Amino acid sequence: MKYNRLGNTDLEISELSFGTWAIGGSWGKTDDRAALEGLQTAMDAGVNFFDTADVYGMGHSEELLAKATKGKEAEIKIATKFCRQGDIDDPENYSMEQVSTYLEDSLKRLNREQVDLYQIHCPSFEIMKDGSVFEVLEKLKEEGKIRYYGVSVETIEEGLFVLENTKASSLQVIFNMLRQKPLKKLFPSALEKKVGILARVPLASGLLTGKFNQEHTFEKDDHRNFNKEGEAFNVGETFGGLEFTKGVELSQQLKWIADERENMTRAALKWIIQQEAVTSVIPGFRNVQQVQDNLNALHVNEFSQNELSKIDKFYDEKVHDHIRGVY
Repeated sequence: MKYNRLGNTDLEISELSFGTWAIGGSWGKTDDRAALEGLQTAMDAGVNFFDTADVYGMGHSEELLAKATKGKEAEIKIATKFCRQGDIDDPENYSMEQVSTYLEDSLKRLNREQVDLYQIHCPSFEIMKDGSVFEVLEKLKEEGKIRYYGVSVETIEEGLFVLENTKASSLQVIFNMLRQKPLKKLFPSALEKKVGILARVPLASGLLTGKFNQEHTFEKDDHRNFNKEGEAFNVGETFGGLEFTKGVELSQQLKWIADERENMTRAALKWIIQQEAVTSVIPGFRNVQQVQDNLNALHVNEFSQNELSKIDKFYDEKVHDHIRGVY
């Protein structure tokens, strides 16, 4: 396992880490035993960083992380997020009192005295531009309740604003072979500013596993069913903003990436790991098998420059115009 410095912090985190949305809920049926086994498998392989949020299963993923990391609090770093339990457009949702409440609740569920990385969970751009929430986070950092803070953003414009106007240590962004826009301007700026990048939705909600056909249906409580048109939250969080059948069609055209890399999942993650600006890629999982499949991305062949150019061209010519929403 390779470890990368998260921006200008002192956190050294595994280049492949894991997100815990799927084990908390909103991805169909969950199994706590399988989730805990998956977390242990990841840690045994050297993963030392996990991303969660207070709304993943309404705190359930945080509770699972507390169980899995008990006695390993010093070595296993945890990032959690806040704001989506309230109105993301309401300034009061970002007040010192409210953020402190969110934080104390997360700390209780995580059974920790400090959060390694506390992230604003895709707030409205107006809240970011107001700036008050960053003053709150600075105070919480001074108090020792959090070590560092970052922002999970939806758009390039938001990301660039954070880089230029805040002391955030990290940006969490949607990034995968079917969502490459951050490569153009955001990533170079993050490198210049020494801000870490956490790549979320790395498999485009499963499209880049190559396992779906256009007739596939998802469980009722899976966001890939109830948010496929952006009904519940930003459309970009589901299939990276692509309409599902178009996403399946495009992913089928990328099947060649699995050549000499075992499968599409490992190839898609390897491509992200190769990007200089990315500190860590955070795929989700629900069981040991998925954890192991993701971890094997570390060992497959890297992409050649010709292959990288081919993927860039494919995105520009075939994918970009089909992504929905502002990004």
